Amino acid sequence: MKKISFIYILALLLSSKTIFAQNQAAASPQTKAIALTGATIHTAAGQVIENGVIVFDKGIITKVGAAGTVYDKAATETVDVSGKHVYPGLISPVNQLGLIEIEAVRATNDQAEIGAINPHVRALIAYNTDSELIPTVRGNGVLITQVTPVGEIISGMSSVMQLDGWNWEDAVLKKDDGIHLNWIGYFKRDFNFDTFSATLKKNDKKEEQLREIEKTFTDAIAYAQIKNPSVINVKMEAMKGLFDGSKKLYISADYGKEIIEAVQFAKSKGVKSIVIIGGEEALLAADFLRDNNVPVIVASTHRLPNSVDDDTDLPYKLPHLLAQKGVTVGLAYIGLNWRTRNLPFLAGTVAGHGMSKEDALKLVTINNAKILGIDKYVGTLEVGKHATLVVSQGDLLDMRSAKVEHAFIQGKKVDLDDKQKRLYKKYAQKYGTN
Repeated sequence: MKKISFIYILALLLSSKTIFAQNQAAASPQTKAIALTGATIHTAAGQVIENGVIVFDKGIITKVGAAGTVYDKAATETVDVSGKHVYPGLISPVNQLGLIEIEAVRATNDQAEIGAINPHVRALIAYNTDSELIPTVRGNGVLITQVTPVGEIISGMSSVMQLDGWNWEDAVLKKDDGIHLNWIGYFKRDFNFDTFSATLKKNDKKEEQLREIEKTFTDAIAYAQIKNPSVINVKMEAMKGLFDGSKKLYISADYGKEIIEAVQFAKSKGVKSIVIIGGEEALLAADFLRDNNVPVIVASTHRLPNSVDDDTDLPYKLPHLLAQKGVTVGLAYIGLNWRTRNLPFLAGTVAGHGMSKEDALKLVTINNAKILGIDKYVGTLEVGKHATLVVSQGDLLDMRSAKVEHAFIQGKKVDLDDKQKRLYKKYAQKYGTN
């Protein structure tokens, strides 16, 4: 009995430490109009305003202009941010932020379900607003994410979330925006942990897997034509939106031939809105993508090219080259979900390889917003849109000078504290700072 009591008390003590280590509370709704004055405003709508003014009230931008813009100063809290930069909140598509906490601890992973065909799986309801990773991402200016399940062939439905809220109901910006399909390639990567290298192997199951996709879409089309089904099929119900345009089909494909093959398949099935994710060789299919109005979310560009014959900086140039071809391009950091904090620096690298800084900013703001179907609300700093924005001491796309000092999500001022900053402060007291 004494042993049990001791264990119980110890558990209480450990849980109390955990409670004290929890993230800060969700931000409170805006109660008074706020004006940010004196900063350089990067609207991501084709305009950069030096010494500008941006005013927002009840979560909505009401004024954007140069110094001298008239607003009711008596009823407005004015914040002087002279010498700083104001940007739209960055948008990070296709990641598992809020679904994975610690990759090595299985109990904290909720990003996938068993089975190869799961169009009905909703990432939305698994999203954890208390994740310790979310504040670290906000600290680099990323305020919106598309939380996305992973899986074998059809992994499920993503949702667009704001990175603040008590629960997923508070945080959601767009529910179940699309279904994610991993296109079946001719080859697959086989990773060898002994040599820590990847090799390409022929996919012997390609035809079998393609038949499974064909059957799934054929069944979904037939089911969508039934007005009042007597038996509800949750998988087929989830896919209905692909055929009326209310949901997008996000297809993960990298190689040129496979990109064309995947788009042609989706179009043949009557899918209204298609997005390619990854697109490592999208340049080979650029004309086809442009002609079919298919945007590309380019995956992490901080990598080496696929082929030894490619320019070593081809991944850095890829978004610019695709944009030159007339393809709508967004940018994502796909992989380890905590690395999405580096999204602004991916855009910064693109700006160093052919694209202007303001056009590179669009890759992670308005372009991503258009691709995800949320550009009515976010992506630019314009009157009528959500006051989802950040103030940085320096260039937000430059890791040497970026320092986010303020962040607002729908006008709510977000606390920018996070675990990494707390650890820095803790050990700075012990060891001092340089």
